[in-house]
Amino acid sequence: MVMPTFPPLAEQLDLITKGAAEIIPLDDLTKRIEASLASGKPMRIKAGFDPTAPDLHLGHTVLMRKLRHFQQLGHTVIFLIGDSTALIGDPTGKSATRKPLTREQIAENAKTYQEQVFRILDRDLTEVRYNSEWLDALSYYDIVKLMAQFTLSQMLEREDFHKRFNAEEPIALHELMYPIAQGYDSVALQSDVELGGTDQKFNLMRGRDLQRHFGQPPQIVLMMPIIEGLDGVQKMSKSLGNAIGVNEPPFEMFGKLMQVSDELMWRYWTLLTDLTQSEIDAMRDEVAAGTLHPMDAKKAMARTITAGFSSAEHALRAEENWATQFQKGGTSEDTERVSLDKADLLYDDATHTVGTDRLLVSAGMAASMGEARRKRSEGAVKVDGEAAADVRLSLAALPVTLTVKLGKKTKLVTLQ
Repeated sequence: MVMPTFPPLAEQLDLITKGAAEIIPLDDLTKRIEASLASGKPMRIKAGFDPTAPDLHLGHTVLMRKLRHFQQLGHTVIFLIGDSTALIGDPTGKSATRKPLTREQIAENAKTYQEQVFRILDRDLTEVRYNSEWLDALSYYDIVKLMAQFTLSQMLEREDFHKRFNAEEPIALHELMYPIAQGYDSVALQSDVELGGTDQKFNLMRGRDLQRHFGQPPQIVLMMPIIEGLDGVQKMSKSLGNAIGVNEPPFEMFGKLMQVSDELMWRYWTLLTDLTQSEIDAMRDEVAAGTLHPMDAKKAMARTITAGFSSAEHALRAEENWATQFQKGGTSEDTERVSLDKADLLYDDATHTVGTDRLLVSAGMAASMGEARRKRSEGAVKVDGEAAADVRLSLAALPVTLTVKLGKKTKLVTLQ
């Protein structure tokens, strides 16, 4: 039997600790890696995901990226789908009991999750497990024994439960089972390391408690930070409108990534790419020294992340199109095209003009005539590179194609 080979300790720690918010305990992680190097046996790395929503954004991929790092180092990665814990719903950070999902909804979401996660992880090297394998097999007696390992006061130490209790807001009893069930997952999988967000600390630590109870070495807990969205302030969230979906077209993903601030760019380099921290630090030093322009570093960041979800070719094309549209003032081949009939715009044959506001509304660039009028008066509208502040827009002979810009929106509008 051929023993697997692993990179040396320092190289592993450089990649594993990159971006980590907290590792409990770090000394044990070092010892576990050293034992793996000595024995040739890979560590078992677990991260659980409840399929409560079908679509992922880049914020969800921070943990998956860290799983990938362990995978690249030769360790066994377990992508755990919490199809049973999803029936409870993780109460972390919630001020009210979650609405339960059906088994059918969970199964459909889990299928979508897998389609998206294997754009990051190597499918052939990933162990996919469902916690229904062991949780659904527990007897009533087994569940009572698990619950007996914890006290109510211990559960109320959780910040969200504590706040709800003090505010006299309901805490359903089944919610108290969630951290216990997640902890038992670690027992069933005999995990060496469990990954989670910083908001998951209470749940992650319960895995260590239960592993001790069952005579297993307690897992190392590695917590990753919650990444900020495009606004650089609030966590990435679709509901807040600051998220980048993993399924977005390359041009849209690249363009959104170019919107992040120069400071936030380094967080994205750390949490959303496979570069080691030493490589990122070296690049940051170049920017500080003036030998690398921040714009070039940001383009490289956007290109690297976009390529990871599509391909290097698509990312390069997205970058070229972005530069054409936003840096050179032109339009890219990805610019949306719209065809309109002159009758819809009340085209005046005598003056060869159309209403500017009606053009914006008909092209889908303004929601109403009032919004179009306001944007035009603010000087936010350009047609073929020229400000279009007049009520009516003069045209050449039809048919004609116009490059219409309203703020960051650009469309090629053909009138005929």
